[in-house]
Order: sequence, then structure tokens, then C-alpha cells
Amino acid sequence: MPDRYKTVVRPIVTEKSSAQYASLREYTFMTDPRATKREIKSAIEELFGVTVTDVRTLVQPAKRRTRGRSVGRRPKWKKAFVRLAEGDEIEIFEG
Repeated sequence: MPDRYKTVVRPIVTEKSSAQYASLREYTFMTDPRATKREIKSAIEELFGVTVTDVRTLVQPAKRRTRGRSVGRRPKWKKAFVRLAEGDEIEIFEG
């Protein structure tokens, strides 16, 4: 998965992720489920020009959704928690 724009899908900005940034300097991203920690690390470093010190990931399972009588599924997706080196920051989350 060499394309860094497909590896990192979007940042996740919620109240909980903002609190994580304030206390741990950790950013949260939605990533491709097939991406490895090394690929996520290199993609974040190339996209934002920062130094990544730690990457933790988890896979959110697929969920069943019903609307009336029709039944469907939401796909599984991967969430990545990225910790940056001291002094680095990503501008998307600041403004």
C-alpha cells in the first residue's frame, strides 16, 4: 500500500480525540484496514512533515444496520492513534 493518500483516509476530530491531543499529544486518524503500522507512520511523516514516535491501531468491527425490513452492514475500518515527537504538531487539528 504505497499510496500515502489512500493509507490515511481522514483525521478523526471528536471531543475524546481532542482531549487525547491535549494530554498525550496523540492524533487520531481513520486509515485503510489493510495498512500496517509502518505504512501509517511513513504516510503521516510524508503528508504532514512531522516525526512520529508511536503508532497504535485498532480495527472497528463491521456493524449490522437495519432500516425497515432491509438489512445491511457498515464496513470494518481501522483507527490509528499517532504520537508525535516533542515540538511537532499538525495544523489541521489546531485551527
